[in-house]
Amino acid sequence: MTLLTPSAVAAIDDLELAARLVVEGARSGPHRSPFHGFTAEFSQHRPYRPGDDLKYLDWKLLARTDRLYSRQFKETTSLSVMLVLDASASMGFPSDAGGISKFRYASIVASALAYLIVSQGDSVGFIARLGDRFTYLPTRGGRPHLRAVLAQMAKLEPAGSEGLDRAITRGADLLKRRGVIIAISDFYDASETTFRDLRRVARRGHDVALLQVLSKPEIEFPYATDLEFEDLESGARRVVDGSATGRDYRTAVAEFLARCRRQAHRDGLDYALMPTDVAPARALRTYLLKREAASAAPQTFRETR
Repeated sequence: MTLLTPSAVAAIDDLELAARLVVEGARSGPHRSPFHGFTAEFSQHRPYRPGDDLKYLDWKLLARTDRLYSRQFKETTSLSVMLVLDASASMGFPSDAGGISKFRYASIVASALAYLIVSQGDSVGFIARLGDRFTYLPTRGGRPHLRAVLAQMAKLEPAGSEGLDRAITRGADLLKRRGVIIAISDFYDASETTFRDLRRVARRGHDVALLQVLSKPEIEFPYATDLEFEDLESGARRVVDGSATGRDYRTAVAEFLARCRRQAHRDGLDYALMPTDVAPARALRTYLLKREAASAAPQTFRETR
């Protein structure tokens, strides 16, 4: 299957369609989803009654006893996943028409995860912090709720300074029982407070994942002339010599990314770096395969490079 480029996916206005296309691309190849919460455990047999679904008929028991019995199962349970989306102004980079912003890319990844989770019968919720308030939807299943989540995401525009730590804490509080917290951000403002909150959420029994979204220019700094940069959150401007600054900048970014990976490693959290020049389906598939492999070996560090 040919995977859609980031710009092609971003050009799709319908977030549900974009999510479906990304999930279809991520699912190509033989692997199962790592999000498993919808289960039905065998409980007991009972005599078959006319009208019972034949798929629950125990044919092996029929062969042994010459009697019809239906298999009964314990009540199913659904996994709850809370998506925490960073909607701070820094996620709006790059803001030019020629590239996909980190926020748009993060929204596409989040919508694809929501689509995947609901498609397998589980529950998904969503939370983002906008200034002094939160926008959120509690975890529920079903296609109508999925559309509500995607519609809420589509309304968001990145603005203000980051409040990711509070959004993570609030998102965990909204989960009524143990579930999964997936935070999607550039993590530029991630402080010790942020990781302390993540550790606290993990200690409460939640499975925590960090998906770090950065643009290619932020990682590679492909500038060789004098440029004026503006801080999207504070509005501060600064003129820099691209050729003189490039090496130190790239070293600093590499150290920053390594620090995020190490911190996730120490705290036992999922971590994946998702550059916006990588097709969303490929980035999501790589993450899901890593997560699936890690679920078979829970004592190992789950990291996607």
